[in-house]
Amino acid sequence: MTGPRYTPLTQSLPATVPFVGPETQERQRGAPFDARIGANESVFGPSPRAVEALQQAARDIWMYGDPENYDLRHALAAHHGVAPENIVVGEGIDGLLGYLVRLMVAPGDAVVTSDGAYPTFNYHVAGFGGVLHKVPYRDDHEDPVALFAKAAEVDAKLVYLANPDNPMGSWHSGAEIVTAMEALPDGCLLVLDEAYVECAPEGTATPVSVDDPRVIRMRTFSKVYGMAGARVGYALGAVELIAAFNKVRNHFGMNRAAQAGALAALQDQAWLAEVQAKIAASRDQIAQIARDNGLEPLPSATNFVAIDCGRDGVFAKSVLDSLVEQGVFVRMPFAAPQNRCIRVSCGGEAEMAAFASALPRALVRARAV
Repeated sequence: MTGPRYTPLTQSLPATVPFVGPETQERQRGAPFDARIGANESVFGPSPRAVEALQQAARDIWMYGDPENYDLRHALAAHHGVAPENIVVGEGIDGLLGYLVRLMVAPGDAVVTSDGAYPTFNYHVAGFGGVLHKVPYRDDHEDPVALFAKAAEVDAKLVYLANPDNPMGSWHSGAEIVTAMEALPDGCLLVLDEAYVECAPEGTATPVSVDDPRVIRMRTFSKVYGMAGARVGYALGAVELIAAFNKVRNHFGMNRAAQAGALAALQDQAWLAEVQAKIAASRDQIAQIARDNGLEPLPSATNFVAIDCGRDGVFAKSVLDSLVEQGVFVRMPFAAPQNRCIRVSCGGEAEMAAFASALPRALVRARAV
């Protein structure tokens, strides 16, 4: 009896999950977390109007979702002042990244990213046989100049840049990115991940025409809109590029209830503003807790704060492990020198109190090792 005949590429890949979920860690520790502030979810939740829409849609969940995402795409187009043909909706930014890489990357094709940037993009590139080239962060920021220079050097098809950045929370002005794009080589597409842009200062969004063929911008309902579990993301780009997604995407991949919830969330901008204010206040709280314990918080334009633990990645991992043992779920960057930090998502008063209580003990334990 023989087994499945995997492709050589599949056989060469490790069977890994890019992220260890908090549920896995809860099972391992035998108890739930007191504070779930590690995955950059919004503990503030979605708009009540979105919750109501999700509940109402449950009655019709026997039906597939609209494969054209018509209502949501048209509402997003009106929100951004573009045509519906400039927008594709998908199963979170992660799903859209997978479709984009499938469209663009064949085995051996060069792709560029930053060393330590969002790992799911790398996961997709490996899955389609692309060759990943990395450049280092500069002063805890992704470096557009270095990224685009490397793209020219290796003839990259795609170059990935998150603005604001995960895991450091740093950001560039949109004008700086536009200037840097002058060096983007012909035939290279800039994948601009703007998952956190609703958390960022005015002027962070890159002011390029939606029809500019050099760039595709990714947005999500997982962060400020508080709908991470619904998996709704979208991309803005030139009509020809957006139409190409229809060649490879799962046309029934979008959950019907998630479509309705995202539409209601988009229409409740007052709730969005309320959550933005809560995120700003929580960032200040996290920063103050860090300073109270002799640590340095990094400036953030996201819904999390990276905290410099003052030593190396081994020390930061010890701090993280102790926090997890105490019931506080946080994460940390995985590449040096960013891995000297832990990354703490914004939360409410209960989550902040749990973090403030656990951090001093975590530092004592880590320093005793």
